[in-house]
Amino acid sequence: MHDAGQLIASAAEVYEEFFVPALFGPWAPRLVARAGLHPGEKVIDVACGTGVLAVEAERAVSPNGSVVAVDLNPGMLAVARRKASDVDWQQAPAEDLPFEDASFDATLSQFGLMFFADQQAALREMWRILRPGGGFVVAVWDALENAPGYAAVTALLSRLFGNHIADLLKSPYSLGDPAALLSLLTSAQIPDPKIDRVPGEARFPSIRSWMHTDVRGWTLAEKLDDTQFERLAAEAETALQPFVTAQGDVRFPHPALVVTATKA
Repeated sequence: MHDAGQLIASAAEVYEEFFVPALFGPWAPRLVARAGLHPGEKVIDVACGTGVLAVEAERAVSPNGSVVAVDLNPGMLAVARRKASDVDWQQAPAEDLPFEDASFDATLSQFGLMFFADQQAALREMWRILRPGGGFVVAVWDALENAPGYAAVTALLSRLFGNHIADLLKSPYSLGDPAALLSLLTSAQIPDPKIDRVPGEARFPSIRSWMHTDVRGWTLAEKLDDTQFERLAAEAETALQPFVTAQGDVRFPHPALVVTATKA
């Protein structure tokens, strides 16, 4: 299931155009604030995607700081490199980061941990490259039942196409249990982590836009053909109507669990 986080180039474009404003963009300044970044610091963003967090971190550490952003997915990095920034974009697995011990003032990761092939190894690597006194900030999505819009979409997908398709959309929420997340952090030897449930909101211009984004730019990318997509879009207009506001756009709660720790 972890490879559901890997996107081809066209899906990465959809991700950047639609998902970043709908879900990911608003979290970047919040995580940077929790990291307490300062000008002159050296920061790494692990599983950077199309770079929204890395660019926000670069603003915080400028003018004399630096940001390295790594991702396993070349499609994501191709989009990220077009951003107007001085971020050092690199392709690398989170489980084997090509950096010296204690070489960063802060390690950040936004909504990538759920997809890592070896989550424990990735956390250990992120901790290894953090200097003493450095800040560690990792965000994952809260449990699916706390994201009612996506709970409804997974139910719709299961009804239309079976559990094997619905399960692909459940994978981003696989670390949404705070107790299980704490157990993972403890097994990775992250000392004294703090886990906060932080409110958030998903926003899409319309139900059809929402379905297009899910099917063409996230974990369902290339899993449904055009005919199946049209069937989903038609059924969604009724099934997902409770999430449409009086203004005609789509909004629903979409909270996260945010982990913070400081290296001794």
